[in-house]
Amino acid sequence: MSLIERRAFLLTALAAVPLASCSRAPAVSLVQRRRTGALVQAGQDRTGHPLHVFGRLRIDAKVPPVDTTGDLYIIEHTDEAKGGPPRHVHHAQDEWFYVLEGGYRMEIGEERFDLGAGDSILAPREVPHVWAHVSEGKGRLIIAFQPAGQMESFLGALAEMGSAPAPEVMAPLFASHGMTMLGPPLAVG
Repeated sequence: MSLIERRAFLLTALAAVPLASCSRAPAVSLVQRRRTGALVQAGQDRTGHPLHVFGRLRIDAKVPPVDTTGDLYIIEHTDEAKGGPPRHVHHAQDEWFYVLEGGYRMEIGEERFDLGAGDSILAPREVPHVWAHVSEGKGRLIIAFQPAGQMESFLGALAEMGSAPAPEVMAPLFASHGMTMLGPPLAVG
């Protein structure tokens, strides 16, 4: 068997091996994932359906979980007003933030950080965190969830709610998507 034939055989065999961490996502072969790109133009959503949450947030999927067999979910999060989500913890996802525009305050564990354009920070799984857009005007973040978990479904459910629901409605939604809501959002003035 030639070197090229062996490589083709190994790639075919690898593509057929199921990945344990991806059991909930549609199967995409490793060969296909390595050979196709997915261009997402500026201001666009990869799925063609951006999410609009609570009348002040726009969420554009840049890398939806289906493109990575559930290993990664990357969004562009645009804030039109100050504020952010309640304090919470992800039990199975690391969450990474990169500020494109505006100012953000983050609390991860017991530490507080003020971030501006070009700054990034990691909120590891099982570490409580909370964040908020704190500057005037628009704020934009790139947020990556690894693995994707149920974050796409969670954000979709938030978009369907229209306005921000009461904490007693939010807590079960967080819980049903692998997170625990721990407290209120950051106070911003």
